[in-house]
Amino acid sequence: MKLSNEKILSMYENMLKIRKFEERAMILFSEGQIPGFVHLYIGEEAVATGACANLNEDDFITSTHRGHGHIVSKGGDLNLMMAELFGKETGYCKGKGGSMHIADATKGILGANGIVGAGHNIAAGAGLSAKYRGTEQVCVCFFGDASTNQSTFHESMNLASIWKLPVVYVCENNGYGISMSQERHMAIKNISDRATGYNIPGVTVDGNDVFAVYEAVEEAVKRARKQQGPTLVECKTYRHRGHFEGDPTIYRAASELQEWIEKDPVKRMESFLVENKVVTLEEIEALNNKIETEVSNAVKFAQDSPYPAVEQAVQDIFSDIVEEVKIR
Repeated sequence: MKLSNEKILSMYENMLKIRKFEERAMILFSEGQIPGFVHLYIGEEAVATGACANLNEDDFITSTHRGHGHIVSKGGDLNLMMAELFGKETGYCKGKGGSMHIADATKGILGANGIVGAGHNIAAGAGLSAKYRGTEQVCVCFFGDASTNQSTFHESMNLASIWKLPVVYVCENNGYGISMSQERHMAIKNISDRATGYNIPGVTVDGNDVFAVYEAVEEAVKRARKQQGPTLVECKTYRHRGHFEGDPTIYRAASELQEWIEKDPVKRMESFLVENKVVTLEEIEALNNKIETEVSNAVKFAQDSPYPAVEQAVQDIFSDIVEEVKIR
């Protein structure tokens, strides 16, 4: 794998953008400015960054309840994201979706989803669409370890395997399904082993190493574009925060958290950049300040935006039929 310094820096900037967006969301939620629930991506930034760095603008992703990092990595607008978290009219879904239901079809973001495992079959549908239309588009399906126990995971992978759909399944294995550790909810150590049952490639990588993620997904995307079918990429990572903000996390030891914090993907990337003289510490500080400003501007945009009017609660319930679809 050979990446230009420009590409490497863009990945670092993306990871930093996710981290700072999430850290600000954490504070705003604790202050009561963000309603509902938020599930933060802090600690998992290398997965979305490394995966989406392989995608074109017209490729697709499906996301999860912990989806802010996916949205940012696929080019989501921070202003519209933050406004959606605030429940404001200017948000991606006019304030009705909140943190768990951000979508932007113009960027191939087919939606974050509060239903565990709901993205699997959406991804298969996107892959089938690309194959039917004869494009080279692919869909990256992000999901957690516990969702691989859902029927949707198996249904989607079975169809994608049979029909050789251009789907890359990216499992973000952070070790827990809410408060249930992986070792308690499945009998296998590596989720990638489940690829064997569908006769597709399965690989496990260090999900805190953005280059390892990039390389594994790069190979999977190449296969998908060549109509060779899906791949299952398992990225072993860890969420620094609880399942949701307010989660007491009594189910995990403080030493376990500390062990993973020492493998922080953002800090690892920073060390790589400095040690290999890609950037200086001064340039890193300048980039931090730049992104802090972007996030602060997004917060102001959200705070200054209006809430949707009451009558809008019954609008946008049904999709509009914009053209006749002919079924052959």
